[in-house]
Amino acid sequence: MTAGTPDRLVVDPRSEKDIVTVRVWRVPIRIIHWTIFLMTIALSVTGFYIGRPFILLGTDPAFVMGWMRSIHQLSAWIFTAALGARMVLMFTGNRYARWTQFIPVDPQRRHEGKESLKYYLFMRLKPLQYAGHNPLAGLTYAVVYLMLFLQVFTGFALRDVAAPGWLYQIFGGWMLSLAHPQMVRFIHHLVMWLTWGFVVHHVYSAMLMDWEERSGIISSMISGRKRVRKDRV
Repeated sequence: MTAGTPDRLVVDPRSEKDIVTVRVWRVPIRIIHWTIFLMTIALSVTGFYIGRPFILLGTDPAFVMGWMRSIHQLSAWIFTAALGARMVLMFTGNRYARWTQFIPVDPQRRHEGKESLKYYLFMRLKPLQYAGHNPLAGLTYAVVYLMLFLQVFTGFALRDVAAPGWLYQIFGGWMLSLAHPQMVRFIHHLVMWLTWGFVVHHVYSAMLMDWEERSGIISSMISGRKRVRKDRV
């Protein structure tokens, strides 16, 4: 699909007549999604090692630590670039990728967010179906993005302690004027565990909604397409 071309709805002949297949997640969104996930793994493994070395290979432990720090730093830059690209798409992407999917400024989305909450609290039998994010999930992702940016800022602040530089100062060194390095390190470590807590919840919720809605939520992050009712597009 070329830039500027509106999303097209394609009727799936194998399904009921009121079900359509929607291109929801475009290629850049899917690339960013999986890049953030893979970099989260790389950053968590190398970061945990940097804080508490658990393997010593060869006769020079410094060699292993050097590689871990290098991989961690490279992964951090890729992670930061992916987050930045996602922020750009919040204002330039299709309607399923825009910031209004995360901040419920529309009264209807606020109302349906309450209905989504009722489903999760077992006060509603079936969830409302959405082509994009449901309002409650979107608001959760907004909080997660704030966490990820906090992780970036604290990470570069810690790097600025070890190797001061104007670039690290811009990306997070300024946090050292707000908190002691040990507090910054604690926040950085805490956010890592909170992020993995979210990942577990995210996978569970995706599997649950995929089962309930039969819309292909999980496969949509590979194909970009979901199957939804026409009235929920």
